[in-house]
Amino acid sequence: MSSPKRRIETDVMKMMMNDYQVTLKDDNMQEFYVTFKGPAETPFEGGVWRIHVELPDQYPYKSPSIGFVNRIFHPNIDELSGSVCLDVINQTWSPMYDMINIFEVFLPQLLRYPNPTDPLNGEAAALMMREPKSYEAKVKEYVQKYASKDAADNDDDATDEDDELSSVASYDSGDEEEAAGNMDDL
Repeated sequence: MSSPKRRIETDVMKMMMNDYQVTLKDDNMQEFYVTFKGPAETPFEGGVWRIHVELPDQYPYKSPSIGFVNRIFHPNIDELSGSVCLDVINQTWSPMYDMINIFEVFLPQLLRYPNPTDPLNGEAAALMMREPKSYEAKVKEYVQKYASKDAADNDDDATDEDDELSSVASYDSGDEEEAAGNMDDL
C-alpha cells in the first residue's frame, strides 16, 4: 500500500499533467490553488474560479478541503467563505477518488445540478426554486463580476500579495521555464 505522501504527490502531478493550472502555497503539495472553469451549457459557462485545496495528512483516506476563492452564486456554495456542500467530499469520500474526480466530475456536476433543498446559500436556493430565470441571471451576473478572466487575474494579483505562492503551470504551457520540482528528487 502506498503512503499518503506519495498519493498526494501523484494526485498533484496528475492534475498538472491534465492541463490544470496548479499553484502551490509555500511550495507545499498539501495546500494549493487550482484554476477551474465553469461547465459548458450552464449559467457558469465562461467563469474562471480559483479553488483552494487542502489535503489532510491522512489523504486519500480523509477527504480534501475544497473552497472557491472568488465569489460564486450557487445554492450549495457559501457565497462569502466559498465552502462547498457536496456529499461526496464531505460524507461519502472514498480513497478510490482522486483530485481529477473532483475537478472533472464532482464540481462540474455540482454546478450543473444544484441541490436547493440542502443549501449553504439560502438566497440562491430560494431564488432558484421560486424564480429560475432570475436565479440564472444572477449567476451570470456573478460570473461577469467575480469569475471573468479579468476578475480572476485581479484576484491572482491580490492572492499573490497575501500568500507566498509558487506557480506550477501545466506541462504544456509553452513556457520555457524549468518545472518547479522533479518527482525523482522527492
